[in-house]
Amino acid sequence: MFNCKPSVLSLALAAAGVSIMLTPNDAFAADEIKTETVQSSTADVEVSATENTQPTNALASNEADDTEAETGIERISVKGYSRSLIDSLNSKRYGDTVSEQLSADDLGALPDVSMADALTRLPGISAVRTGGQAAEINIRGMSGGFVFSTLNGREQVSTSGSRSIEFDQYPSELISSAAVYKSPKASLIEGGVAGTVELTTVSPLSKDKQHNFTANVRGMYNDRADEVYGAEDFGSRLSFSYQGKFLEDTLGVAVGYARLEQPSVATQFIGLAYNDSKDVDGIEGDTNGPEDNPANEYISEGFEVQHLGGVEIRNGYMAAIEWAPVDNFVLKADAFMSRFDSESFARGFRTKFGGRDASVSNPTYDGNSVIGGTFNRTSKSYTRVEIVNDDNQDFDEVDSFGINGDWQVTDRLNVNVDVSLSAAKSDFRNGLLWSNVAVDANADAPIFDENVSVSYLLNGLDLPDVGFNQADAFSDIDRVMVSKYGIYPFENEDEVKAYRVDFTYELDNDFIASVEFGARYSDRTYSNDRSVFEYGNDGAFSKSEPPLKLTDDMTTVVDWEGDFSYFPSYLAIDLDKALNAWFPDGTPQPVQTWGNAGGVIDPQGYTTNYSWSVLQSGEVYEEVLSGYVMANIDTEIGGLPITGNFGVRVVNTDQSATMLQNVEGDPTLGAQNITDEIGIINQNYAPTVQGVDYTDYLPSINLNFKVTDDSQVRFAAAKVMSRPPINRLAGDISASVSDDGEINGSSTNNPFLMPFYADQYDLSYEYYFDEGAVVAAVFYKNIDSFIDTIAIDNFDFKGNGFNVPDYIIDEDSGEQIETTNGTYTTAVNNAEGGYIRGLELAYTQVFASLPAGWSGLGFNASYSYTESEVQSITNLGGDTATQDLPGLSNNVVSATLFYSYEGFETRLSGRYRDDFVSEQVAINEQVVNFDGETVLDYQASYQVTDGLGVLFQVNNLTDEPTKSYFGTENKTGTIQYFGREFYLGFTYAM
Repeated sequence: MFNCKPSVLSLALAAAGVSIMLTPNDAFAADEIKTETVQSSTADVEVSATENTQPTNALASNEADDTEAETGIERISVKGYSRSLIDSLNSKRYGDTVSEQLSADDLGALPDVSMADALTRLPGISAVRTGGQAAEINIRGMSGGFVFSTLNGREQVSTSGSRSIEFDQYPSELISSAAVYKSPKASLIEGGVAGTVELTTVSPLSKDKQHNFTANVRGMYNDRADEVYGAEDFGSRLSFSYQGKFLEDTLGVAVGYARLEQPSVATQFIGLAYNDSKDVDGIEGDTNGPEDNPANEYISEGFEVQHLGGVEIRNGYMAAIEWAPVDNFVLKADAFMSRFDSESFARGFRTKFGGRDASVSNPTYDGNSVIGGTFNRTSKSYTRVEIVNDDNQDFDEVDSFGINGDWQVTDRLNVNVDVSLSAAKSDFRNGLLWSNVAVDANADAPIFDENVSVSYLLNGLDLPDVGFNQADAFSDIDRVMVSKYGIYPFENEDEVKAYRVDFTYELDNDFIASVEFGARYSDRTYSNDRSVFEYGNDGAFSKSEPPLKLTDDMTTVVDWEGDFSYFPSYLAIDLDKALNAWFPDGTPQPVQTWGNAGGVIDPQGYTTNYSWSVLQSGEVYEEVLSGYVMANIDTEIGGLPITGNFGVRVVNTDQSATMLQNVEGDPTLGAQNITDEIGIINQNYAPTVQGVDYTDYLPSINLNFKVTDDSQVRFAAAKVMSRPPINRLAGDISASVSDDGEINGSSTNNPFLMPFYADQYDLSYEYYFDEGAVVAAVFYKNIDSFIDTIAIDNFDFKGNGFNVPDYIIDEDSGEQIETTNGTYTTAVNNAEGGYIRGLELAYTQVFASLPAGWSGLGFNASYSYTESEVQSITNLGGDTATQDLPGLSNNVVSATLFYSYEGFETRLSGRYRDDFVSEQVAINEQVVNFDGETVLDYQASYQVTDGLGVLFQVNNLTDEPTKSYFGTENKTGTIQYFGREFYLGFTYAM
């Protein structure tokens, strides 16, 4: 029995098996016990007590052991999940904003493959799974593009090609703590309408131990790999870290290495968008179809059935050196690097229905869209089934370097200076090998088999019914021939250099405890490069680039298993052997080229227009200068303690992008000879740099009212911003003048895009009781606008920097015709924003009052409800439908049940989110609806000795699939299974 009212900390310790006796005064504060952080996967507790005298700060103290002996402090070492909850609750409780926290012990001990998995255990946070792994996170119903991220307080760039951070690049073993700020303060770098994720690597001088070494080794197995031909069954996870203090604790060093080698496995069905139409029902007076032909019904492009396999290898490196030559100055240099390489294949077949010229019989409809029927090839249609053997390679690099100096100039004045570099590179090579069915592949001049009939019926979120008249041919080497090879690299680089200075001045009054102010300058450059190589024809057999006859040593017949077993077998093709036979002198490499585009002087044998590879390549420049002032509150009003801050951040942004404007070769409008990588010259374009400069004022306030010793109320309000995706600023702009003098133009992107702005409000209540805590919060965001693609009539081309003439000469009459402004189609910030609002609940309890054998039982859970009036229109399913804001699930739940006893620890974690909107897997830029999902993970561990522990875990315990659809569930998008991942390994610490 407890002799006093215990704090959260003491109760958690008791849950781990230790009874703690405190005086009543000591018991009320969680920061009145000296603790030592030890990374482990168990919940063991070590106690060595001396004479109890004065309490000391439990969380912030870094005193040496001799000081503890002098003061007679009870020294307690807590390990495992219980400690992680303690640290997380205390960080949240004493923070000055609405935030969620993850502690070092938490991250080091859990089975999280990356920080993306770790962050999804926090209230209001969910993840989008790619390849079975969490990568992008959503905060409060908003997608990754609205999430700002820092590492050690420094802005991070991404390999995603946008601003959305891919958190699977960050190994959880190398991150010492993480915080998600849901309400901003003026000192935080701007950029997160949804929230700011702050990752932190270790500060070696802050550790209690003089030296600490940890090793983690795990083997892994995927139970679906054996059903995918060529997939890897086994992988591994390895990490080492060391932290040490030298020269009488004035020099600290930390290094870490984490390697992940895991199989990438999936079996998937993918329905393609409804991007064509045909009068299928023949009903007169039908008006439900597209505007250009209301009598038509919408038809899908087709579908794919694929096996995916490969290996993902991530190598993460962390280093930090910290020097404190005097008591009031600390200099720290740190580095973080991640190398994420993925080589994968996608094999199976792709069905193309053949568009409006195909013959359709026995149709089945969902609304005005055809979701079933028999499609037959006609002389004008392109109905076919392609055997697919795709090869994808993705090489990503993330680097973050920084130097920080912290100087306590006087007792009141602190100065902090920081210089940093964040850089990311991504080289994604999308390689495609298509094969088609021949009448006879052994013929001297093989003929494409045009007798194609495909029957199908979608079954919503279940696999469809399918039938093929050519099914036997898909695995017949005498019928299948390789008809086309293509490779389409996406290469981008993103780099930001930043310089920051912050001042803190302590005041001596009863209201404002201190004032903070500072400035930051950053210079960001983003580049995107496209290139291409194609050979052959995927819709027929090319005479000039004839198909390849396959041989036995190039192919393997692959059968489908499990739920997919009724699909016809197909040929898996050895890519290297096929390409070596097709290109005996070496496979040509992709290039950035005009090809046979308009304005080209000499196409050098090209017959295809590849101008997109040049026009979609370019650079974006972004310079940001910001400053802030913030007052920290520490006062009482009517006996009610109040803390928090208020301030304003002023931000000036100068953004611009390179462009090539099509001026039809007019030298007076800036036309130049633009030469591509292989020397082809195009005369039509004028190079230019376009952009915009703007200034924002972002006020914020955070107030914390300590209602009782155990409860507090928080209120926060702020204006926030998120800049548009940086790739959407890259322009492929064009403008042309018609014969009657009207100027029209377009741009897929727009360097004039402005940020997303929102006014947001937070109100939360936190109650800390004997065995845990309860938190309830409500929030409201009013977002001004979103990015949309619209047509702007009477657009002022010249006023917006376009090189357009004032008049043209009529070729027939020779008279001058004054030009007029026409339509400009581009991406803009629309005026149709709206609210996002929601409720968050969190509950944590350690059942310390249970009998000894059960006192290690605990539970923590969170629930969030989010709704928004923001909706967009989609026609990917044919019929126009509304869909929610990308990233928004109305209901998100996460929960963990854990138990520890005498060195044994086990826990079961679950994450649920209901329907949401996101990009469809494997199909870029198709934003579709996703079905709700529940992902369960399990872990068990045992501490054999003080240093050695063994661990077993299962990720995705129920093999939860990803399922998506186009507007309604009847129009299937993806059905994708990833398999369970089993881990077995050990952890050693000394």
